[in-house]
Amino acid sequence: MIRQIEKSDFAECVSVIRESFLTVAKEFGITPENAPAFTAYATDEAKLTHWMDNQKRPMYGYFDNGKLVGYYNLYLPGGNECELGSLCVLPEYRHGGIGDALLEDSIDNAKALGCTVMKLSIVEENTVLRKWYEDHGFKHTETKKFDFFPFTCGYLEKEI
Repeated sequence: MIRQIEKSDFAECVSVIRESFLTVAKEFGITPENAPAFTAYATDEAKLTHWMDNQKRPMYGYFDNGKLVGYYNLYLPGGNECELGSLCVLPEYRHGGIGDALLEDSIDNAKALGCTVMKLSIVEENTVLRKWYEDHGFKHTETKKFDFFPFTCGYLEKEI
């Protein structure tokens, strides 16, 4: 079941986000030392509070028998575009359709909020994830290299 996240869910959200993104960090050699701003290391309850209270990001979670196992948020900077943020699924729950359900739900919610374009960013070197998004209709638009990350950021978008 997917439902909107409340502040009382934040501790569980932080755990799910960190654990989920840690698999990417391990695979690509991303550490707290070489990328302290990477999602696996920089997400905490204060960040989620900022996202909810200041940026007004709607947040959603996938719950399996009451346990949060997947998460995403939508950043709405204005206009008709939105950014899909921190979509993740706990490693032991992957490859069972939860990511697909969260992505579909994010698109439905974005449309309901008036968005016609969804954007997102990934670790560009994660070719499996890039293919997954491309298989869901996202188009790769650009890459950027930042000094504060040991990886390349890849950007994708989709008309919704």
